[in-house]
Amino acid sequence: MTKPLTAAISGILLALAAGTAFAQESAPPAPDTTPAPAKNQVRDKEGKVVNLDQVIVTGTRTPKAIDEIPGAITVVNKEEIAHTLLVTEDATAVLARTVPGYAESSQAMSNTGETLRGRIPLRLFDGVPQGSPLREGTRNGTFTDMGIIGRVEVINGPSASEGIGAAGGIINYISAVPTKEGNQTTITTRYQTQGHDDSGSWKTGITFARKQDSYDILLSGSHIDRGITYDGNGRRIGLNTSGSLADSESNNLFGKVGWNFGEDNDQRLQASYSRFKINGKGDYIQVLGCRGPTDDPPCATPVTNTSEKGHIFGSKDAFNDFKQYNAEYTHKAFFGGSLDINAYKADQAMRYLPELADDKQDPLIAPLGTLYDQSEIDAHKKGLRTSWTRPDLLLTGLELHVGVDLARDEAQQRLALTNRLWVPPMKYKSTAPYAQLSYDIGPITISGGYRREDDKLDVNSYTTTYYNNRVLVQGGSVKYKENLRNIGGIWRITDEWSVFASYSEGFTLPNIGIPLRNINTPGQSVDRISDLNAIIYKNNEVGFNWRGERGSFGATHYISKSPFGSSLAIDPHTSDFILSRAPVRIEGTELTGDWKFNDYWKVTALYSHITGKTSFWSADPGGRYGSGSLKKPLGVLDINPDKLAYSVTWNFLPHADATLGATSLFGRHVSGSDVRAYDGAQFSYTERTHGYTLWDLGVNYDMENYGKLSLGVENLLNKQYILSWSQLAGYQNYWAGRGRVTSLTYSITF
Repeated sequence: MTKPLTAAISGILLALAAGTAFAQESAPPAPDTTPAPAKNQVRDKEGKVVNLDQVIVTGTRTPKAIDEIPGAITVVNKEEIAHTLLVTEDATAVLARTVPGYAESSQAMSNTGETLRGRIPLRLFDGVPQGSPLREGTRNGTFTDMGIIGRVEVINGPSASEGIGAAGGIINYISAVPTKEGNQTTITTRYQTQGHDDSGSWKTGITFARKQDSYDILLSGSHIDRGITYDGNGRRIGLNTSGSLADSESNNLFGKVGWNFGEDNDQRLQASYSRFKINGKGDYIQVLGCRGPTDDPPCATPVTNTSEKGHIFGSKDAFNDFKQYNAEYTHKAFFGGSLDINAYKADQAMRYLPELADDKQDPLIAPLGTLYDQSEIDAHKKGLRTSWTRPDLLLTGLELHVGVDLARDEAQQRLALTNRLWVPPMKYKSTAPYAQLSYDIGPITISGGYRREDDKLDVNSYTTTYYNNRVLVQGGSVKYKENLRNIGGIWRITDEWSVFASYSEGFTLPNIGIPLRNINTPGQSVDRISDLNAIIYKNNEVGFNWRGERGSFGATHYISKSPFGSSLAIDPHTSDFILSRAPVRIEGTELTGDWKFNDYWKVTALYSHITGKTSFWSADPGGRYGSGSLKKPLGVLDINPDKLAYSVTWNFLPHADATLGATSLFGRHVSGSDVRAYDGAQFSYTERTHGYTLWDLGVNYDMENYGKLSLGVENLLNKQYILSWSQLAGYQNYWAGRGRVTSLTYSITF
């Protein structure tokens, strides 16, 4: 792994050595007498102090001001994370409240339906991918305790800057760093209830931080014990078949140590370890509901899934088990630029709830219709991410950003109770050199870049399950070679106004495990399955931003296309997800804003509108007909309805504040039809979802030396509603959302 990296860096440095020497002044630099930045500030490349909320490292890997990046970027700061944690411990709820294009939270261990701009985002934890491009198990949104996250950086829209998988964008959860000299210990306790005896939840956590001279340490551990959840009508909510947060326990351990050294502390070594595991307690089983007279079996009055005390004999607990090792070396004065080398290793295991499903039956094991089984995904990854950024290369304002990323990914899926192979072991190798140039010309920044993906997928021969006719699939290899480009510009019209335009390309795989496990005809070979082809996304975007002393406002409009894309549909026989490969076009508009009236009052708001179309059929592999026109609307499985979120914060005492917020998801009706000329086949699709508005309240009172007391109320008005993605008939998915939840949090730092 190190040889390609060494060769790449050596070649880059040799090619640029003459230019670097030419650009450097012969006279020694004058001593730096400018004051150091404050706690939440850094200096940009021109030496100006910039607030951290206006700086991003995702995609650039070195601090870069937002107003120099042509695109819609969201930075979720520590305060916004803390407010969300007052009302819920859901790891993705903060994104649903603060990121315009992010879909509603699933309120589960699974993040099914949680798309970003209608596509699956790439989730990172300190730059390390949390999902697998081979088998997307919709479990990569719950991988750590949100209490240790210092900020979340979101790049909206397809991007190849951080590697494979960023179809909808990049979400990078960045762990907190010690900021205060000396020792600092924080103890947090939390109690949550819905007023029922079995709904109580407890959290206990402790974080120790030390910052002294050239080193810093952060150690954190937490435990959460969750009860069952209830809807607005006081009825237990059914356990999510893909994994529930309700009736679970989670443990998190995180440690990070950093050491600064060298001249002016311009070098740093940092290492971190993360271990997170959430386990279902297995105290309840799901009781299926009924959608009405058209359901099978039918019922006169719709009733959602619920839970009752019990345990399926022989079943095992559902879990998420994430383990991550991360080491990073940075050198701020390496051949006139900044070098960053990041090595990581991550192991992930996910087990799902037991299901009495058609595609898990086998008459050789048990009579048909009697076999419960549980699927389990195992994924292992390791990689090396490198970058070198050189400002003022040959010309003042010209910045070069180059590097090589290496990644190895392995994944498989088994039926755990019967030890059957469901998705064969898959191995994926990726080598991706890249280069990015940006040029500041006064108030204008122009940037463009190129990334080369040279990847390979290997799958051994395997046999499908009974449901798919036990066919032998010949193993093979698939190579992916893609050239990914981006270009954009931003014009800072004044100190407050800026406009931008950009074009970017993203690259991902189509959840390879699903088409592999669904093969049911003999004579298939891995290297001849068209559904395994890569998905290339092309995104055009324009927007503007205004940032003033009291507030900010921004708007963006985007169009995202994929000629051979993917979307989700429901199998009419199993009610499970199937993958549809056909052209996809998504278009959307996003608005964000905030305004601070005075020291006491502040309001924030965001709005998102997304539409999308795909084809009713993909091109015939035999060449008889091409893919259809873009006449099938994308539904709630891919694109969330219009969203409006807003909040008002009142600092009613010197050490107390209250935030009242609301999130509205609008109702939506989409429909479409088409006729295939080749054989006269008729297709149609219609979908209707109903909207809802949820209010939440958070109140903080800082008692200074005696700690901080916080009250949080989720679903303040105890609204009864059905989650948007659950309104679409699918496999055992008729769930209501949570009713009112009251939480009391106490934390003390000393």
